[in-house]
Amino acid sequence: MGKNQHVTPHPKGGWQVKGAGNTRATVRTSTQKEAADIARKIAINQQSERLIHRVTGEIRQKDSYGHDPYPPKG
Repeated sequence: MGKNQHVTPHPKGGWQVKGAGNTRATVRTSTQKEAADIARKIAINQQSERLIHRVTGEIRQKDSYGHDPYPPKG
């Protein structure tokens, strides 16, 4: 399983896709939708999760593209 992909605001404006634990952004875009689409492709390729954050830093949406157990436990 690869690194989770985070879509967060970029400090200098726009949005960024950043792998979990990375110090630098993988890509920087002007809109959140562009960044989310790119993060989705990366997460599918790496079988990881995509986490989309709000401007405030809260996680707004979380999608898993890995090997989830079915049916879910619980």
